[in-house]
Amino acid sequence: MCRLFALTSTEPVSPMRAVRALDVMREGHDGSGVGLFLTGLGGPLGALADCPILSGILTSEGERRLNQFMDDKGFTLRHRLSWNLPATPPPGTPRRGLYLVAAYEPPDRWRALPPAERELNILRTRLELKHMGLEREDITVFSFWPDVVMLKEIGDPLAVGRYLDVDREDLHARQILAQGRQNTNYAINLYACHPFFIQGICTMTNGENTAFVPIKDWLTACGVPGYEGYHSDSEVFTHILHYAVRRLGLPLAAYKHVITPLPDADMRSHPDAAFLEQLKAACRKLIIDGPNCVIGCLPDRTMFMVQDSKKLRPGVVGGRPGLYAFSSEICGLDAAIPERDKTRDFQPMHLDTAIVGPGCEEIEICRQTQPLPQAR
Repeated sequence: MCRLFALTSTEPVSPMRAVRALDVMREGHDGSGVGLFLTGLGGPLGALADCPILSGILTSEGERRLNQFMDDKGFTLRHRLSWNLPATPPPGTPRRGLYLVAAYEPPDRWRALPPAERELNILRTRLELKHMGLEREDITVFSFWPDVVMLKEIGDPLAVGRYLDVDREDLHARQILAQGRQNTNYAINLYACHPFFIQGICTMTNGENTAFVPIKDWLTACGVPGYEGYHSDSEVFTHILHYAVRRLGLPLAAYKHVITPLPDADMRSHPDAAFLEQLKAACRKLIIDGPNCVIGCLPDRTMFMVQDSKKLRPGVVGGRPGLYAFSSEICGLDAAIPERDKTRDFQPMHLDTAIVGPGCEEIEICRQTQPLPQAR
């Protein structure tokens, strides 16, 4: 099993806080990798709200090709983080050419585009860069989106966090997702390391998605840009959420009804039975098989946790107004927010979606037996 930890705060906090929580849960990951998703950024990157930020790893030749590509496309570099790394990486961590976090002003011709078309252009730019890098193995792209930074590396989470100096103030963020990886693939691949991201939507998973192949095939056949790759069976959870929220326009509470719909007998007595029956029929190929615990973040910085119907992976949510955490284990939550009221901690069960909005005021619980907000 992997270990997951996420923080949502009204003020930017250090990603190292999440990494230390992963370290407390170290018996649940094998040191084969760590992934970080950061949004609600502070510092210089947070001030560049309209500039997509490129996160990735490059060789020297990849850096040259990237710079030429961005110049040809009309992007202007606005801000770039630099690292002064120790001469020797931690045990098990490869020596890389360049860790890149750079914000770009989009081409002038994009200014008059509708927001949806502008966002699609940003997504397509990321895909172009990813495919360029896969051809020569010199560019690895984790994200390209405004107000988003992603870091992924092989090695022990705490050692990698210190090595990459994620405690630095210009990486502080209001929303942080972190995964300590338990490798279940035949080879360690950075693209397989959680979290996964597409167009402002991010998720990470602890579990095993045994329905991966039919879900992957269905999503791939949709023809939606970005539904590709699938180096991990958990990446489909991100794309299902994207499909439900951005393509179908459903509220977050409907996500559970897509991935783990109610049994037909229970659905008949639901206030939104007619709609849910249609949704189940239309999205039948997206029903998951677990066990899985999923933590995610939406473009408006709402954070959530869901379990599948088997409820065989741990998960807990707790905190205080202004700071909440989502954790695989209570010990991780204790390490990050010891000063909370522990009687208010919540462990979602198989019907629950635990939600903390961007205001970080409280934990909201949506149960699948309740009416859907804005149900169609």
